[in-house]
Amino acid sequence: MSNPVFFTTPGSLDHMTVGRAFVLEGTEARHAVTVKRLTPGEPVDIVDGAGTRMSGRVVAASPAGLEVECASLAVEERPATRLVLVQALAKGDRDELAIETATELGIDAVIPWQSERSIVRWKGDRAAKAHAKWQSVVTAAAKQARRAWVPEVRPAVDTAALAGLVEAAGLAVILHEDAVRPLRTVLEASLDAEAMEPREVLLIVGPEGGISPREVTRLCGKGAVTALLGHHVLRSSTAGPAAVVLASDVLGRWTVPSP
Repeated sequence: MSNPVFFTTPGSLDHMTVGRAFVLEGTEARHAVTVKRLTPGEPVDIVDGAGTRMSGRVVAASPAGLEVECASLAVEERPATRLVLVQALAKGDRDELAIETATELGIDAVIPWQSERSIVRWKGDRAAKAHAKWQSVVTAAAKQARRAWVPEVRPAVDTAALAGLVEAAGLAVILHEDAVRPLRTVLEASLDAEAMEPREVLLIVGPEGGISPREVTRLCGKGAVTALLGHHVLRSSTAGPAAVVLASDVLGRWTVPSP
């Protein structure tokens, strides 16, 4: 069974060495002690959300701080190909469900998309609060999945801005029910054709009403391609995570190394 994970700030583990003690403070320490009820001797992982993971055992525990003796320290490199979920804003918290599940499955970054047919709108003060909420959602999901990396929630974009991101991406895929080629075929063909993995793969998911034909035309004009996930029409909250699973398999992310 994997150790429980608690987050510290990026960079705070940079100078740790085996045998030294690290003191976790703040809300994470209080959660570890008052909710998880960790006690001296129990194993725990402390991660900084930027790839560094410290494993150790609790030396002392109080609401003021959790002291952990470092037993090992590892740095997990970012994958060569990063999967980025472009999630259209959706009603009923379906967009938050999408990014939560995608984070647990291994997404590297998410981009909120204000598409033409999005009923939900991020404006003024609400935009900042909503963006913070998305970051909180992916952070909690990364913790649940025991990840060393917390996905980045990038600034929200409209379709014009998304078109620019598509043009700059290694590969941009619109998940669309009218597409002809399966997503696996699109990914495998792109990786073979490039002779090297693209730096970023954008997986673009529309809102409840789907992506408008005008948006599809505009994005494809900048280099995006359409792809089919399957014969069934998936919800906005399901399509992204399903694509992450398939893309991760194609990229070999879930391959278990030989002992």
